[in-house]
Amino acid sequence: MNRSDLPVPDVGRQEFELPRAVLWDMDGTLLDSEKLWDIAMAELAERLGVTMTTELRQSTLGNSMQGAMTKLYVAAGIPEADRDLDAQAEWIRGRVAELFGGGIPWRPGADAALDTVASLGIPMVLVTNTERELTERALPTIGKHRFAHTLCGDEVAEGKPAPDLYLAAAAAVGATPAQCLAVEDSPTGTEAATAAGCPVLVVPSDAEVPSGPGRTFRDGLVGLDIADVVTAWRPIGSAGDVMGH
Repeated sequence: MNRSDLPVPDVGRQEFELPRAVLWDMDGTLLDSEKLWDIAMAELAERLGVTMTTELRQSTLGNSMQGAMTKLYVAAGIPEADRDLDAQAEWIRGRVAELFGGGIPWRPGADAALDTVASLGIPMVLVTNTERELTERALPTIGKHRFAHTLCGDEVAEGKPAPDLYLAAAAAVGATPAQCLAVEDSPTGTEAATAAGCPVLVVPSDAEVPSGPGRTFRDGLVGLDIADVVTAWRPIGSAGDVMGH
């Protein structure tokens, strides 16, 4: 049974379980920062001699810095021996920092969605492939105080789509991945959360995310409420029954 097919919980009688934590992606999920990354990535593609197509940009969404740049190098036909990842990474860090300095818009409903989860007393963790240096520039907008922990792509062995970030986030709050709800917008991030074993609330932004077990889809975060959180997360028994108290 698909999670979205389950009956809506009776929140009025409090007969429901909550996740141990909600693990939030940042770019494209909470912040509309992908539009700023679009600018920097298109400029980087031009530097490398390739045109940034819609398909190429979508393939880089949610990637680690190295993963995204590698895809640009491949598209540009540049041999590995001629790739200067460190220099280009430094350039794009500076460009994105400059763009972030002009202000980062919220995704619609994201600010209120964070407040909703916080009002339930559920710890929240920020789980982003963005490196720490740039994440720190975005945190004043989101509010670092909201999160029990913040984890960045350069703080684990492998960023998304590997499960490392989500495994670390669950461990940070003393929970298993299955006890946490991940919120993602990209195919890469959703793959990472699924690989870790987290149920995922998918709110697609610029790229289509394939359906799959443990994935609940919502058009966006506007109007997110407790029933949405519970329905997306709550564990399901082997026979498809909801596991209650």
